[in-house]
Amino acid sequence: MSLPLIPNQTARRLFLDRHALAEPPTGPARGEALAGLIDRIGFVQVDSINTVERAHQMILWSRRQSYDPASLKRLLERDRQLWEHWTHDASILPVSVYGHWKHRFARQRARLVDRWTGWQRDGFHEKFDDVLKRVQEGGPVSSSDVGEGEERGKGGWWDWHPSKAALEYLWHVGELAVCRRDGFKKVYDLSERVIPETARRPDPSAEETLDWACSSALDRLGFATSGELAAYWALIGPEAAKEWCRAALARGVVVEAEVEGWAGTRRKMFCRPDLLEEVPPAPPARLRVLSPFDPALRDRKRAEHLFGFFYRIEVFVPEPKRQYGYYVFPLLEGDRLVGRLDAKAHRDAKVLRVRALWPEAGVRFGAGRQARLEAELDRLARFSGCSAVEFLPGWQRDAA
Repeated sequence: MSLPLIPNQTARRLFLDRHALAEPPTGPARGEALAGLIDRIGFVQVDSINTVERAHQMILWSRRQSYDPASLKRLLERDRQLWEHWTHDASILPVSVYGHWKHRFARQRARLVDRWTGWQRDGFHEKFDDVLKRVQEGGPVSSSDVGEGEERGKGGWWDWHPSKAALEYLWHVGELAVCRRDGFKKVYDLSERVIPETARRPDPSAEETLDWACSSALDRLGFATSGELAAYWALIGPEAAKEWCRAALARGVVVEAEVEGWAGTRRKMFCRPDLLEEVPPAPPARLRVLSPFDPALRDRKRAEHLFGFFYRIEVFVPEPKRQYGYYVFPLLEGDRLVGRLDAKAHRDAKVLRVRALWPEAGVRFGAGRQARLEAELDRLARFSGCSAVEFLPGWQRDAA
C-alpha cells in the first residue's frame, strides 16, 4: 500500500507554521508571550557573532518585530522562566525542560574528562573542586574571576585556561548554571541558586525522557525521520529514536508519510495522524531577514529538501573558494527562500551596509520585491541600532 503524500508546498507551510514563520511578525513579545514563543519553537541558539545582531536576538525579532532584547534578559535573569544550556549548540530553553537534561548531565560527567584530556590544557580536571568551592562561598563568577596565576588563552574559541575549562565542565554536568551574561561573557552560579526548585524537582526516568524528546520534537517539526527526532534536542541516540518510532507506529501514535521535496523527490518520514488533514496557513508575502542559525534552517539537509536552499557555513574554506561570505542572512518571502544577504551594522556610523545580495535561482528582484526588501532592511537597521541603510557598489549579484 502506498504511503500518503504531503505535497511540497503543504510541507513547507506546515514546517514554517511550526516555527512561527507562517504568520505576520506582529503581536506581543515580552513576558509570557515571549516565553510561549520560545517554547513553541523549542529553543533559540546563542551565537557570539554580532554582524548585525546576535543570533538569538535575530531569531526572535524575525518572528515578533516589536521584540526588545531586554525582555529576553528579564525572562532569563530575573523571572527564571528560561535557562541556557546545550542542545546541538549553546541554546536558550524553557526552564520547564530542565529535568530531562539530568540524563545528559550524567552522561557528560562520564565523558567530558576523557574527551577534553589532551585537547584542553593539562590540569583542568584538578580545578573542579577549587572552582566549585569558589562559587559556593563567593557567589557568581565568570572566567575572568578564576584561574589567578594561570596562563590565559590567546583569544582562540577553545583556548581556555584550566579554571575556565573547569567552569565549562561544571556547567555541562549541571553543577553550575549560567545566571546572567555580562555583554556576551557567561557568569556562573550554583544550579540550585539559578534554576527554580519546581523545575529541578522532576526526576524523569530515561524512558520518560526518551518519550518526551521524541514526542516534543515531532510536535515542533511536524514531520521527521527518526534521526531528525534524535538530533532535535540532542538528548537521545539515533537507535533509541528508531525504537521509539517503531513502537509509536505500532500504537498508532504516529504514521508514515512521504514528504515531497522542492525538486519532486520524496522522503519517508513520521508524523501525527491528524497532520495529514491539516490545512496550514499561507504565510504573508512580506520578506524577512533570518538568522543563519534560525531553528527553521538548523538542519541543512531538511532546508535543501524542502526549500531547495543549499546553505552550509564552511568555516575553514578559504575566502577565494567560498561563493558567499561566512555569515550571510537567508531571505524568506512567503513560503519560499528567495535569496541571501551580506550585511553589517556599523553602529559607530549608525548605518546598516549591504555588501551583497544573491537571489536564488529563478528569483528576480523586480520593483515590488525590491521595495519589500528595503522595507525589511529599514526595520532591521532600527533593530540593530542604525538609522540608515546603505547599499555598497556592486551589491546586486548573480543568482545563487
